[in-house]
Amino acid sequence: MKIIDRATWKRREHFEFYSRLDFPYLNITANMDITHLYTWVKHNGYSLFAAVTYIVTRAGNAIPELRQRIRGEQIVEHEVIRPAFTVLAADETFGFATIDYNPDFPLFHASVQAAIEATRRDPNIHDEPGRDDMFFLTTVPWVSFTQISHPLPLKPPDSFPRISWGKFFELGDKRLMPLSLLANHALVDGLHVGRFFEGVQAMLDAPITFGG
Repeated sequence: MKIIDRATWKRREHFEFYSRLDFPYLNITANMDITHLYTWVKHNGYSLFAAVTYIVTRAGNAIPELRQRIRGEQIVEHEVIRPAFTVLAADETFGFATIDYNPDFPLFHASVQAAIEATRRDPNIHDEPGRDDMFFLTTVPWVSFTQISHPLPLKPPDSFPRISWGKFFELGDKRLMPLSLLANHALVDGLHVGRFFEGVQAMLDAPITFGG
């Protein structure tokens, strides 16, 4: 982890501008083509949820701005961000599960499955105190949404990116899935969001490159 020198930071003016806003978040949703990924996970016996979790976590970690967090007057940049995702419990509530990111997909997949089972047995919605090295992930597998909003802190706003995806649907010979990224504009611009979506789509098109 490193502390960003705000005196020489190229985004200093942008940060100060957006930090003054009551609602500094930006949120973009797009339909992603999961045709190749869907075929690949079915052929290899993997979980589609775990595969998408891996892809969005890996794509997010490739972008420094998505690894940055606001801590009071400081801006820190983590080396690696972990996924924290929601898990539906048997009583139809949910819990949060957090795992370490591992670039080895089979090992990551196993961690996701283990975390899901553990959270279903003992669901809770409490994050680890003092940790901000997470992406917050959630799914809405019942709806092919075109936009999504989240409960967000405003006093002060936080800097956790929130990544969501919904029910996939067929369009012609393709399977498409809505994907949303919400981030704090004081740290993240449309360029960075665009790079995230490009990185996600590249891995959706070529899942063979990360394991199996």
